[in-house]
Amino acid sequence: MTELRCRKTDTLMGDKEEDEHQSEPEGRKTHTNGPVNTEDEGSVAGGGANDKQQKEEDEVKEEDAQHKQEESNRSGLSAKTSKVSSASGFLQRLVRVFFGCLAAVACGMLYAIYLSTYHDRKFWFSTRQELEREITFQEGSGLYYYYYKHMLTAPSFERGFYELTLDNKTVSGQTINIVERLSLYPELITSFIYRVTNSQDFVEPIYFYVGAVFGLQAVYVTALFVCSWVMSGTWVAGMLAVAWYVINRPDTTKVDHAIPLRDNWALPYFSCQVTALTGFLSNNISSATEMFCYLTMSATTFTFLLVWEHSHYVLFIQGLCLFLLDSFDLVPPRKMADIHKVYLSSLFLAYLFHFQNPALLSSPLLSLLIGSVLARYFQQKMKMGPLVARVMKLFLHFHLVFTTGITFSYLVKKLIPVSESDFILKFLEVKFGLNTTTDFVTNFLLCQESFQTPGQDLFLRLTQASVLPFYFLVLAVCLLSTLQTIYRRLSGQPMKTNLRLEDGRIGEQPEVIYHVFHTLLFGGLVLLFDGMKYLWTPYVCMFTAFGVCSPDLWMTVFKWLKLKSIHPVVLSLILSTAVPTIIGFSLWREYCPRVLAELSDLQEFYDPDTVELISWIRSQAPLAAVFAGSPQLLGTVKLCSGSAVTSLPLYSDGSLLRRSEDTYQVYAMKSAEEIYKILTSQKTNYVIIEESVCNELSINKGCRIKDLLDISNGHVVYDKGEIYSFSKHGRFCQEIKLNYSPYTNYFTRVFWNRSYHVYKVNSVISFQY
Repeated sequence: MTELRCRKTDTLMGDKEEDEHQSEPEGRKTHTNGPVNTEDEGSVAGGGANDKQQKEEDEVKEEDAQHKQEESNRSGLSAKTSKVSSASGFLQRLVRVFFGCLAAVACGMLYAIYLSTYHDRKFWFSTRQELEREITFQEGSGLYYYYYKHMLTAPSFERGFYELTLDNKTVSGQTINIVERLSLYPELITSFIYRVTNSQDFVEPIYFYVGAVFGLQAVYVTALFVCSWVMSGTWVAGMLAVAWYVINRPDTTKVDHAIPLRDNWALPYFSCQVTALTGFLSNNISSATEMFCYLTMSATTFTFLLVWEHSHYVLFIQGLCLFLLDSFDLVPPRKMADIHKVYLSSLFLAYLFHFQNPALLSSPLLSLLIGSVLARYFQQKMKMGPLVARVMKLFLHFHLVFTTGITFSYLVKKLIPVSESDFILKFLEVKFGLNTTTDFVTNFLLCQESFQTPGQDLFLRLTQASVLPFYFLVLAVCLLSTLQTIYRRLSGQPMKTNLRLEDGRIGEQPEVIYHVFHTLLFGGLVLLFDGMKYLWTPYVCMFTAFGVCSPDLWMTVFKWLKLKSIHPVVLSLILSTAVPTIIGFSLWREYCPRVLAELSDLQEFYDPDTVELISWIRSQAPLAAVFAGSPQLLGTVKLCSGSAVTSLPLYSDGSLLRRSEDTYQVYAMKSAEEIYKILTSQKTNYVIIEESVCNELSINKGCRIKDLLDISNGHVVYDKGEIYSFSKHGRFCQEIKLNYSPYTNYFTRVFWNRSYHVYKVNSVISFQY
């Protein structure tokens, strides 16, 4: 407006000067023609000039008013347009969020229904009797369900909880806190809810328990859906992640055959924690959303520590990922301080709820936190200086953190002896080839499938489901972009917080960098331990789905290729839609019939020999009897009969593993007298010998129970690379079946079938030969 006024004034002044130049010759001309009255001439000329100037000023004012009116109309129109566009944008976001949440909840519910239907078809669960249903809990996992039943039959919740904290009816000759030993908080909470809601009026206890686990699995896949959606910006990625998760179910969950296991309760909370952490690390969130993610992360971290005894090891790996993020200055220090508060407060609360469990004080997670906090205090200027100086400071930081953490852990173990630390260290030494041993417990753990190196079948299944090839593609792009970001940060360049699609820097998103470190560390552990695949494969599905559906990933590739023939933004948007569509269609065509076929097939799972054994124990054995046998079988015996046992199927407790070694001696080459002394020291009344263990045939000969016992007892002879067992006594489990002295002096057979032989340990010994 000001410019317009200036231009208009200049024009008017120019016109006025021209008029003056024109009037000057006319005046001279009049003067030459004759005498003129100068006063009249001046008055007339002055009056005409004033009138003309007044008219020009009025015209300028009118034009200014018109321009102001036009500008006000334009500003009002633009304000209305911006309001309409913002309202329409908000409505579009609301619609996307609504349909995304609807799809996430639908995926979770459908997966829970699928699990329930598949479980019923596999075990004929709805048509079985109560005893046969309980036997379907495999791998000794039924032991946890027994305490759920105990809490329901107790006079009150408080009374049942007190009895479990001072339990002398589980392990013979011991009074233990079974809540702490087995992490029974899932059973406590589920039984409390069952009591409070009066669910006994419309659902059986076992269905309520199984339904709670399947409900948590629905939460599991919903959290994976949301995590992939948050990272990619489209809920199509969430649907693809859930599809891959279901297709690769044998490698993503153990809920099919061992429902009460601790990881089936814990991993859904870990999935929610990872999703909340992903949102918390993101730069493009509001303060309210950040606070919600922080509170969710706090609650799920504590719950995860509460329900699984191995959870602090998993959080240690996660802590290493975050430690790398902080060391390379890829996340704001404020957020790292908040995450440290979450870890420390959760560890403290879990320590209290687990009855001051010393394992949490000596956990590697706490050692890492202590070392990281102290190193940050002593190296406040670590993230300053040129590239070479920062790299040297970084190495010093790593050394300081891990040295401090190891020292702290060593001091804690010296001050508070931790029973499980010794055999875990020995196990790791043998696993990594640093040592050899004949110890039964160590070799027994090494022979467990979860601790063995995974076979090629795992990677072949993931490749056939198309997840592994795309995973390597997504990981390669994100990893290279992350390395570029790390180099820029070490060089002193700032990170961009408001990234655009045109930037093509997917490696500058903190949540993406975290998941790159997450999948690399857990993937490295999978190469060593097959059981770690249940922590790695679900996030492979999620991470791969995010990558193929993210326009940022494709834009990063096109930025590297310097694509100019086609606009890279348009092409990245097209590929982020077309690629997951093609993948989804191919998965639907190939795997949907298989999934439906699993639901239609009626499988047969029936174990009549175990049912017969448990029925005999219930009807013939005294209530106070103590049974010895393999830990897995004893878990079933405890569940179905309530009798005391000599050991439990718990591989994280060193004392129970030693008791299991003593019980397994019935399959060793030892005399009847030696076995009798071992069993009586554990106050055993009945010993159960399993044909499947005594006459075990296995390709991996060195991992049979009897082979491990022979190695531990020194009953092996090596000849030309072959291992032969030799002892002056025959194998006890085979010799006792012949019913001759001295075996009949110590033991009396009271029950047998094709799979089991039960012998009573005689209280009065006859030494007649």
